[in-house]
Amino acid sequence: MTIVDDGRPADSMRIRVTALAQMRDEARSGPGPQATAAQKAKGKLTVRERIGLLFDEGSFTEIEALRRHRAAGFGMEAKKPYTDGVVTGWGTVDGRTVFVYAHDFRIFGGALGEAHAAKIHKVMDLAEAAGAPIVGLCDGAGARIQEGVTALAGYGGIFQRNVRNSGVIPQISVILGPCAGGAAYSPALTDFVFMVRGIAQMFITGPDVVKAVTGETISHDALGGADAHAAVSGVASVAYDDEEECLADLRHLLSLLPSNNRELPPRVPSTDPPDRLTEKLNDLVPADPSRSYDMHAVIEEVVDDGDFFEIQPTWATNVICALARMDGHVVGIVANQPAALAGVLDIHASEKAARFVAMCDAFNIPLVTLVDVPGFLPGVDQEHGGIIRHGAKLLYAYCNATVPRVQLILRKAYGGAYIVMDSRSIGADVSFAWPINEIAVMGAEGAANVIFRREIAAAEDPEAVRVQKVKEYRSELMHPYYAAERGLVDDVIDPAETRHRIVLALAMLRAKHVPLPSRKHGNQPQ
Repeated sequence: MTIVDDGRPADSMRIRVTALAQMRDEARSGPGPQATAAQKAKGKLTVRERIGLLFDEGSFTEIEALRRHRAAGFGMEAKKPYTDGVVTGWGTVDGRTVFVYAHDFRIFGGALGEAHAAKIHKVMDLAEAAGAPIVGLCDGAGARIQEGVTALAGYGGIFQRNVRNSGVIPQISVILGPCAGGAAYSPALTDFVFMVRGIAQMFITGPDVVKAVTGETISHDALGGADAHAAVSGVASVAYDDEEECLADLRHLLSLLPSNNRELPPRVPSTDPPDRLTEKLNDLVPADPSRSYDMHAVIEEVVDDGDFFEIQPTWATNVICALARMDGHVVGIVANQPAALAGVLDIHASEKAARFVAMCDAFNIPLVTLVDVPGFLPGVDQEHGGIIRHGAKLLYAYCNATVPRVQLILRKAYGGAYIVMDSRSIGADVSFAWPINEIAVMGAEGAANVIFRREIAAAEDPEAVRVQKVKEYRSELMHPYYAAERGLVDDVIDPAETRHRIVLALAMLRAKHVPLPSRKHGNQPQ
C-alpha cells in the first residue's frame, strides 16, 4: 500500500468503499447458490424475492445488513454470515411507509438467536416510532438451540412489542415456511395472519411430539398447514396457493388500513356513485325468513364496485367479516350468512366477529352490520363450550366500539342475537330495516308454542289453533313496523336505497367523537 508524506494510506477511502461494497454484496447474495437451490426446491421464494414483491420497486431500505451473531461453541464461531438470517428495513407500498422483517431460511434455517432477535426488536421499535405498519415474513425453524436461553429471551422481546403495538400500528404476519413452538405466538398476537399452502406450517408441538405423547399420527400439513388454520383453528386470516398471490393480497390489505391508530384509513376516489340504487336487492333476498341466500351477493351490491376483502372466509362461515369501500371510504362489514347454518351465531362466529369489530375500532374503520340472524346455536356442545362467554365477546366488542356504527336488518333478528348484532340498544348510531324485517324475542312459531301452549293442547284441532296463534303473534308483535314505531330502528327503507342511505349515514358520522371513561382497560370476556 502506498504511503503519502503525511503518513496516510493513499486512496484508503476508495479501498474501504470497495471492501464495503463486497460485504454488502455478500450480505445480499446470502449463503450461496447451493442454499438458494435448496430453497427453490421446496417451492419457496428467496427472502429478497419476497421483499421485492411486497414493496414498491426500488423503495426498500435495509438496516443492519452487516449484523452477525457473537455466539461461540457448537461450531458457531466458524459460521458468522451477514444478516444473521433475517432481513430488516422499510419501504413503501403504494407510496406509504411499511416496515418488514423477513427470515432467511437459507441461514441457520431462519432460526432466531440473540443478534437475529435484536434486529427484529429494532425494526419493530422503528415502526412504532414512525407510526407505520409492520409485516413479518416468517420462514424460520424457531429458537436457535445453540444459543440457548438468549434465543428464548429474544422471543420474549418480540411478544412484548407485539402487545405494546396492538391497536397502535397494523401488524401482519405472513407464514411462508415453518413457524413452530414459541415462534407461533408472535403471529397469534398480530392483527392478520396469511399462510401459503404447501410451504407454511404453524404449530406449538410438531407431529413427532404429538405421536410420542398422544399416539396420534399426523402430517405436518394436516397438523398445522394453511388450510388447517384457515378452516379449522381460525388462526389464519386467509390461505393462498402461492406466494405471489399472497403478497399481492397483502399489498391490497395494507391499502385498506391506516398507518396507525391516529389516522383514518386512506380514501380513494370512487367512480361508483354513492347514490346508486341497489334494485337487485329486491330479488336477491327472499321474503320468506326460512329460505336461504348468499349474503356475499348483498355485500357486492352495496359496496364500491362490488369489491371487498374478506377475512377468514373459510372459518366460521356463518358470519362474514370483510373490509370494503363505500364512496371511497373504508368500512368494516359484519354480516350473518344465511347460506351457512342459517346465519346463527355460535362460538366460532362470535369469536371471529368480535376480533374483527375490535380491529376496526382500533384503526378507525366504521362498522356496517348486516343482520339476518335466527339466534344463537342451541346444543349441549355449544353450552358446555362456553357460548355464553364467547357470545359475550362480540357483545363486549360492539359496546366498546366508538367508531361510526350503522346497522341494517334485512329479515329476521331474533332474541339475544339481535341485541348482540349491534342493535340500537347497545350503541349503533343509525339502524335501518327492510320492509320484510322481523325483530322479536324468537320466531313466531316458537313464541306461539310457548305463550299458547295450554290453549293449543286443549283444542279439538291443536294444529289449526297453533297456526292461528302463530299468525296472531306475527301480526301483533312481528310486523315490519313494530320496531320503527318504538324507535328501535330509525327508518324502514326500500332495499333499492340501501347503499345510498348507508353512505349518507356514514358521511354524517365521519366526525363522530365519543369520550371514553377513565380506566386502565376493561376486563373483557375470555
